[in-house]
Parts: sequence; C-alpha cells; structure tokens
Amino acid sequence: MKTSPDAGSPRRLDDLLEHIPAGVVVHGPDGCILSANRLARELLGQDTEQLVGTAATQAAWRFLRPDRTPMPPGDYPVNVVLRSGAKVSHLIIGVPATSRHGLRWLICNAYPEFDEAGHLHQVVVCFTDCTALKRAKQRLQKSEKRLRLVLKGSTDAPWDNDLATGEVYYSPRWWTMLGYRPGALPVDAGLWERLLHPDDRVAVAAFLRELYKGALTSYSIELRLRHQDGHYVPVLSRGLVLRDEHGKPLRISGTNTDLTERKQVERRIYEAAYYDHLTGLPNRRFLAEELDKALARSSRSGQFGALLFLDLDNFKLLNDTLGHDVGDALLRDVAQRLRLALRHSDGLARLGGDEFVIVLEQLGATASEAAAETGHVVEKLLQALDQPHCLAERMILSTPSIGIVLFEGATAHIDTLLKQADLAMYRAKAEGRNTARFFDPSMQATADRQLALEGALRHGLADRQFVLYCQPQFDRKGRLVGGEVLVRWRRDDGGLVGPTDFIGLAESSGLIGPLGHYVLDESCRALARWRGDRTLERLKLAVNISARQLRSAQFPDLVAGILADTGAPPSRLCLELTESVFAENVPAIIERMQALRRMGIEFSLDDFGTGYSSLSYLKRFPLTALKIDRSFVRDVHVDPDAGPIVEAIIALARKLKLDIVAEGVEHEAQRRFLVSGGCGALQGYLLGQPVPIEEFEHLYSAAGLGHA
Repeated sequence: MKTSPDAGSPRRLDDLLEHIPAGVVVHGPDGCILSANRLARELLGQDTEQLVGTAATQAAWRFLRPDRTPMPPGDYPVNVVLRSGAKVSHLIIGVPATSRHGLRWLICNAYPEFDEAGHLHQVVVCFTDCTALKRAKQRLQKSEKRLRLVLKGSTDAPWDNDLATGEVYYSPRWWTMLGYRPGALPVDAGLWERLLHPDDRVAVAAFLRELYKGALTSYSIELRLRHQDGHYVPVLSRGLVLRDEHGKPLRISGTNTDLTERKQVERRIYEAAYYDHLTGLPNRRFLAEELDKALARSSRSGQFGALLFLDLDNFKLLNDTLGHDVGDALLRDVAQRLRLALRHSDGLARLGGDEFVIVLEQLGATASEAAAETGHVVEKLLQALDQPHCLAERMILSTPSIGIVLFEGATAHIDTLLKQADLAMYRAKAEGRNTARFFDPSMQATADRQLALEGALRHGLADRQFVLYCQPQFDRKGRLVGGEVLVRWRRDDGGLVGPTDFIGLAESSGLIGPLGHYVLDESCRALARWRGDRTLERLKLAVNISARQLRSAQFPDLVAGILADTGAPPSRLCLELTESVFAENVPAIIERMQALRRMGIEFSLDDFGTGYSSLSYLKRFPLTALKIDRSFVRDVHVDPDAGPIVEAIIALARKLKLDIVAEGVEHEAQRRFLVSGGCGALQGYLLGQPVPIEEFEHLYSAAGLGHA
C-alpha cells in the first residue's frame, strides 16, 4: 500500500527526533511542555506522562540546579522567549544538569516559532550534552593553574621556539635570571646566541649542527649567558626536540637552570680538596697531580725540571713562643713572598706545617744547565725571605732551608722525588740553615742506614737490649753523693752503642717515649734495691728525660705509677731536663713539674748555658739544681774566657738557691778550679767512669761512702 509523503511526514519527524543526539523539548505559547524526545526524557530523568503538560517553571526544569532548588523564571531559556515576546531565534547557555548519569553539562538553544499573525506558536528547546568538553576544559584549566604555580616556584626558566612559524617564547623567569625585565631585548631565536659567552660559541655551534642533523629528541648542554650587569651566568639548558616524520626539527622547547650556586659549591669542594685553607696554595694532593703532569712534559720535551723542598728554620720555636696566630700569619706572608718571587708557570704548594714545595720546569737539556737555572731561582727565594716579617707589632726574621732534586722524564716516582728533596733539605739544615743543597745518592744511603737503624732500635727495645750504666757524683770533699743514669745499647752482635748514636733517632722516630719509660722504670727499681743499704740509700739518682716525655699530660701519672710499682723513694729521684724544654708549652710543662715536685721528685737542668737559657725561665721552673755543661768545664783551667762564665753560673745558682753540678771533670786543675769557685758537686772521668749499674752497686755499697 502506498502512503502519501505528506501523511508520513509527522511520523518521520517524530522518528528523527527520537534518534538525534540532542534533547528536544517543545513548549506551547503558555510555557507548558507539549512533547519531549527520548534523549530529553533520559537526561531529565522523567517519562512522557510526567513531562507533557508541565509548565517550564515547574519541576520539569529543576534539573537546571544541581541542588534541585527552584530558579527565577528568567533563568530558563524558554522563559526568556515567553517573557520578552521578542522574535529571538535562539539562546545558547551552558548549565549543569543532574540525572541518573550524574552531573552533566548541557548547551541549551531556544527556538521560538510564530504564526502568520506574528503570535508565538511554540518554542523548541534543544540541549546538547557537552559534559566531556566541559570536563576537558576544567582539566585544562587545572593543569594550566598547576603549571603556573610550579613555574612560579621553580628556579628553571622555560622557553619555546617554534621553528615552523619562527615564534619564540621566553618566560619571565628567563629574563629575571639574566637581570632584564621581560621584553627588554628584541625577542627572536638568536637572542640567546647574542648573549652567549665568546668561549662557548664554537662548542655550542657544533652542538646545534648535530642537533639539527641528528635524530635527538632530547638534549642537555651547559653554557654561559651574559647578565645585564656584565657577568656571565652558568646555565644548564635541557629540553625536547619535536620532529616530523622525516626527522626535520619542528619545535624546540626547554628550560634553563641557573648553575651559579652549584658552581660555587663545586668550587668550594674543589678548593677544600686541592687547596690549603690557610695560605690558599695548592696542597699535597694537587701537587701530586701537577708533578705527574710535569714529569710527562719533561719526558716529551727532553728538558730537565727541579723539585724544591723548602722548610722554615726554627718555625716550631716561633710558633710555640709567640702563638699559633703569629705562626699562621708568618706562613701566609711566606706564601705571598714565594708567589711573587716565582714565575707564573712555576708550581708552588704547601705540604703542611712550614713545608713548601716548588716545581720548576724547562730548565735546560743538561743537568748542569738545570742546576745553574735552579740556583738563580734559589737566590731569588732566599732574598725574598731574607727580609724581616712585621708580625704582631714586631719584626721577625725567618730563614728557609731548601732541598733540591733534579728530574728528567717520567721515570722518576713522585714519592721518591719528595723523599730525596726532603733529605737534601735536612742536609741544608745540618750545614748551617738559610741555604740550599742538591740531593746526591750518598744522602739516600745515609737515610737507608738510618731506616735500618730504626728497625734495629725497635727490635732492641722489644728485646730489652738496653742496659743501664751509672756515673758517680762527688761533693767538694770527695764524698759520693749521687749518680747519673746513662743508657747503653747492647746489640745482637755484642757491640755496645753509646747514647749519642741512638738518642736522636729515638727522638725523631717516636721511640723516645717507650725507651724513656724503660730507663725510668729500671732506675726506680735500682733505688728500691738500695733501700736499707747505708751507703746507697743516701744517694740521689739522676735520670734524663726528654721534652717529648714531659710534653705528655699523662707523664706525672706514669711516674707515680712506676714509683708505686717499684717502691722507690721519690725524694732520691732527680729528673734531668735539657734546655729544649723551654721551647715547649711552658705553662703546661710547669704544671706537670709542680705535680711531680709535690711527690718529692727533684729537677735538674742539664747542659746549662748551651741552649735557650733565660733567667725568667729559671725563676718560673721548679728546679733544684743546675748542671754546668762539659763544654765550659773543658777549658776552664786553660782558657781565661771560660773561667768567668763558670763563675757566673755558680753565682747565679747560689742566688737562685739551686744546687750546682759540674760534669766532664777530667783534670785535677779543673777540679781545683771548680771546688775553689764553690761548685757543690762534680762528675767526670777524673772521679769515676760510667759502669753498669750492678757494678756501681757492688763498688759503692760495701765500702760505705766512696772517695775519689
């Protein structure tokens, strides 16, 4: 059966409305709903019976409010048309809709239809679901807000370069990092290149060529950009490259990070690792690396170089007496003078303490040429340090001792060169100080012998090879009044070694502590054995101790422990010090001596007149006796200048109420001079030679008081 087109049109229209992807609601001229399609009913959550006949101001449109509260009539798109009566074709607004699908966003359009007389016939309202678009917009807004906050709090400076359009963007942070206000300079792709450090241009140009030709999708490069005030800001530029399907770059975007603070931290770490904080000079670590390079350069060029080891004379004495502040100031002044005296290409480092090392290069093709050139440099150094230093409002003279070793090529080892230069420096000190000496193989042989001797010394100490000798002391009438303990080393081969051959080595190797403890312990055991013997128990036993022993804060407790363990009478023990103790920490030394004096122990100053004698020190130290050095006693009977010195020492001791002991008495004329001058006690080969302490006990315990 055929159907006329007109007869089927309303039905086809209804079918179309039911399936279009938009909600359609038709209102009559009074605002009541006449019809609603499927999507409209679905979005409104009501069926046809509930909607048809409902006024626009009633429940049908309450979906326009998420909280379902009524809205003013003017807020409805259909009521705008009904109220105004104007021939409005449509009205587009976005409103939230609540249905079983949850919160939805709709775009509403109101289309009024008028009859031939111009009266409103009906209003068609269409609404389209734009929830996905709305939510995407909200997400984009949140993302943009989040990005703005992140960039605002970030130290990074974003930028973007659209290579296709030529559009360039530099963020406000980008401008601030370089000290400009945004847009202060012409904005184009070449701006940052105009600000680039000249030294970075070649490397950056090569990087850009690689970037454009290659297939990189990300990059990272360090460069420097000029700040408005003229200095250059170190920058880390990182970013991404967007390319087309052929690999052609279309867009480059990235961030610049200011590396100033990081570079400063890196510099501080580098300086702490490679430089001396006091003088600003390179340290041992830096020296080792540079010396290794110098040896390699010498190998390539065939030119000799030289390593100079410089040590300040008597620096420890100055540091201890005037204070560490003055010592530090002296080291800084010396470092500055050395810098000025050397060429820019010469290496200068501080190893520590008062030790400096200088590396000279390109001194000549032969050793003789190199030695001559080095000699010229040494003369300049000695002259530079020969002038007094004005420190702590006083003029201080500090001289150097310099050891020199020549090197050629990379065959020499760094540690070996330093040791050889150190040996040469000690040769310079031994030969008068304030001078320089070149290393020669004999020095190494001497050092090797010293090292072997030190090993034997350690073995001898562990094996108790050291024996005690004792030399008697007599008063003016020839009566035995005491003895001095002397130590000898009986080696494995049976040979007897005197103290002059090993005491210095024991001091320098740190073995003087255990050796001194051993001697003091054995001496106190002897004193304990002498108790009850009518001759020996009246004697005072003098035992030498080193300044290093007295330097220890535990020394008084150590002595007290030995006395307690051995049972020796403290009043019969006399500790002999040399004048080197005056160079120590005087208040601390005096405090320890006072602690020992309270135990009953006495102190004698040995070798008086040969070191750092000072009347103020004699007054401050709790001494009981002075010992005249043998160098004065030796010539007292033949040299008219020696006698007055001895007489003055004796007179000084009397004034200070100190006992006086003369050592080295070998002739009768010496004894008569000393006795007539008032010397209280004498010691020497004329009166009695040193003998093993057991023999000393045998000689003098059976005969009562011995006689010379």
